[in-house]
Amino acid sequence: MTLSLILRDAETGEFGSVIASSSPAVAARCVNLADGVGGAHSQNVTDPRLGPALLAELRAGASSQQALDAVVSAADPATIDFRQLLVLDSAGRPAVFSGGRALGIFGAATRDNAVAGGNMLASLEVLDALVDTAVTAQGRIEERLFAALQAALAAGGEAGPIHSAGLSVVSDAGWRVTDLRVDWDDAPVETLGRILAEWLPQRDDYTHRGLNPAVAPSYGVPGDE
Repeated sequence: MTLSLILRDAETGEFGSVIASSSPAVAARCVNLADGVGGAHSQNVTDPRLGPALLAELRAGASSQQALDAVVSAADPATIDFRQLLVLDSAGRPAVFSGGRALGIFGAATRDNAVAGGNMLASLEVLDALVDTAVTAQGRIEERLFAALQAALAAGGEAGPIHSAGLSVVSDAGWRVTDLRVDWDDAPVETLGRILAEWLPQRDDYTHRGLNPAVAPSYGVPGDE
């Protein structure tokens, strides 16, 4: 039901996530990112508690594999086999767990600074398209994430239709500087692309407004001078 990617930009230190699913509100349930720490996804019959648990291990100094091992070993043995977990740490090291009861065609693909996973896929080649495009694409991390999602869909995507998608990025502001979600739509990736095109030129302005509103760019609304 889900395909996803966590990516680290080695030049900027930013972490980003892109995710799509046949289920509604996938980004709200599955994605966890933290400035300077890394990212974690909990998907496939999602337990949303596992992502924050993975980030907590990373914050405590664990590597991605150590964090994954700790969370999997502490999880309920009756349910962990349904889960799929992706982790990327501050050094860009990936780790993946796919329980044997994940759905349909499932698997993962890893590169330095990137980890992708999915279930109920058209084929495992979808994940290679996802990570390979992410690490070779040019532009800001949001553009690379979106290009990777488009490549994954062109390679076959999920076995069924996609209805929700999300794209998120953390930098050094203390919050998600990009957090875009399409929670239910007949063409969520196309809709996400339109939102991203509107948002990305304004992203840094909104960050500046949050950090230092007195010297931030104009808000561009009636009454603003």
